[in-house]
Amino acid sequence: MIDLYLKKTHESGDEVLPWDTMRYLIGDAMYGGRVTDDLDRRTLITYLQEYLGDFIFDSNQTFYFSRQGADYNIPDKEDMETTLEFIDEITLFTAPGVFGLHSNAEISYYNNAGKALWIDILTMQTSGGGAAGGINREDQISIIADDIQSKLPQAFDEYNIRKSFDEPSPTQVVLLQELERINGLVVKMHASISDLKRALNGEIGMNADLDSLGTAFFNGMLPAIWSKLAPQTEKALVNWMGHFERRYKQYRDWIDIEEPKVIWLSGLHIPESYLTALIQTTCRSKGWALDKSMMYTNVTKIFDEKDITKRLD
Repeated sequence: MIDLYLKKTHESGDEVLPWDTMRYLIGDAMYGGRVTDDLDRRTLITYLQEYLGDFIFDSNQTFYFSRQGADYNIPDKEDMETTLEFIDEITLFTAPGVFGLHSNAEISYYNNAGKALWIDILTMQTSGGGAAGGINREDQISIIADDIQSKLPQAFDEYNIRKSFDEPSPTQVVLLQELERINGLVVKMHASISDLKRALNGEIGMNADLDSLGTAFFNGMLPAIWSKLAPQTEKALVNWMGHFERRYKQYRDWIDIEEPKVIWLSGLHIPESYLTALIQTTCRSKGWALDKSMMYTNVTKIFDEKDITKRLD
C-alpha cells in the first residue's frame, strides 16, 4: 500500500503524500479488525503517528531515534542499491530497551517461548504402545489417575459448618465462600477422574474433556477442566497437587482448630476478600467508619516457620 501511494503521488506530481489516508487504511482498514486488544490497538496507532508523516523528510530536523545502542534514521542515499544495502545492515534482533522494556523482558520472552515449544512437543506425542518392558499410554494415565484419586480429600460439609456459626463474622463469611469454591473443584476432580477411568476401561465413551484430561495426566500438566475452577497458576500437575493439598489443609485447620493467626494468602481463591474482611472486623471492633478505613502493608524480614511459631507463642 505504501508503494502504491508513493508511485501514485509521484505520477500525479503531488508534493505531499496523503499521510492521513495511509494511516487510516493501514491502522483501521488493514489491521484494525485484526487487533482486538485496546492497548495493542493504541500501540499500533502510535507507531503509525510516529513513523508515517511528512516530518520524516524534514531537512531542518532530521528523523533520528536512538536507544540502548540502536540508532535509526532515514538513509540519505543517492540510489536504490545503496539504500537497500543500508536496510540490510539494520539488525533483525532488537534489544528490549529499544521498545522501552527492561532487559529482563527478553529473558521472560525466551522462557515463555521455550515452555510453549516444550508443551507443543508434548501435545504432538502419539498414543502408541510402550517400548519393550514398558507400559503404554493408557496404562500410564490410569496409574496417574489412581494415584491422584487416592490423595483426593472429600468435600467440606458446608451445611453443618455454616450452622456452627451463630452469626458469621466477616472472615467466617470469607471461609464459607472459599469452601464453596474448593468444594466445586474437589467434586469436579472426583467426577472427572472416575469418568476417565471408566472411559479407559471402555465403559463409557471418551469425549473431548476426558481426552484432554488424560493427555494432561500423561504430559504432567494441569488439566484445563480443573484450572477453570482454581486460582490462576503456572504450576505443573505435580507441584499443583502439593499446592492443592496445602490449601485444603489450611481450610481444615481453620475449621477444626481456629482462624489462622498467620494466613497463607496464596492458598485462598480470592485473597482480596479476606483482606476486606479484616478491615470490616477491625472497623467493628474499633468503631471506625468503614469508608474511611484502609489497609497498608510494611515489608518486613522473612522468618522461617520455626521463628514465626516462636513469635506467636
